[in-house]
Amino acid sequence: MPHSTTAQHTQSKAHIAVGGYNVLKTTATELAHTLLKPRALGRPAILFFANTNFVVQCRHLQPQMEQAGATIVNDGVGMAIAARLTQGNSFPENLNGTDFLPHLFRQAPAPLRIFLVGGKPQVLERAAAYATRQLHQTVVGTCDGYAGMQNLRHLIDSINQAQADVVLVALGNPLQEKWILEHYPQLQVRLVTGVGALFDFWAGDKPRAPRFIQKIRMEWFYRLCLEPKRLARRYTIDIVQFLLLCFRYR
Repeated sequence: MPHSTTAQHTQSKAHIAVGGYNVLKTTATELAHTLLKPRALGRPAILFFANTNFVVQCRHLQPQMEQAGATIVNDGVGMAIAARLTQGNSFPENLNGTDFLPHLFRQAPAPLRIFLVGGKPQVLERAAAYATRQLHQTVVGTCDGYAGMQNLRHLIDSINQAQADVVLVALGNPLQEKWILEHYPQLQVRLVTGVGALFDFWAGDKPRAPRFIQKIRMEWFYRLCLEPKRLARRYTIDIVQFLLLCFRYR
């Protein structure tokens, strides 16, 4: 059976192949610097945070990601283990949206204009308040992941008319990636990225793991204990699928 187009390409030293994806080997500071540079092309940069769930659930979207020139970075201990097992290589840092986006905002010379898409209406409102008060960014618009998503043309127009710099899409894998890949050519923004459960963290609906648990790379287990029904499949059946993909496309 043929491997993916990505797997056939000669791997750059700046990337590590994990599960058929070219995952950028970089640091938070380097990535922020790259994303904040002015873009010669009119289309936005696309950023995806790849964890084990992303690798499994978004497999059918990988060719579109490559065609769109999306930047994919490593999120979680599973990606680190896979890189070592299948490539004998390692990532310099763990890059997840919850930690990276505040870092990106701090590196920007001025507050960024952000538009939030997805989540429950009440969660979205609190997340927007957090981004404004705690992260000191300018929230120029929001759209919940329910009724607000039904009028697509209005949503795209709202984002562009608001002159947003960054669009954060929180619909979960693979819906957020699919939405971004389908609609990014119409967006007049600097960056569009999928952020998963980020709005829940910002709104205070889901707690982050204590710092020491984050440092020992066990935040996934902390979340599993909090939401066993929702996450049980991700850390059992999907992990097996993830490992199979990693060795198939190694």
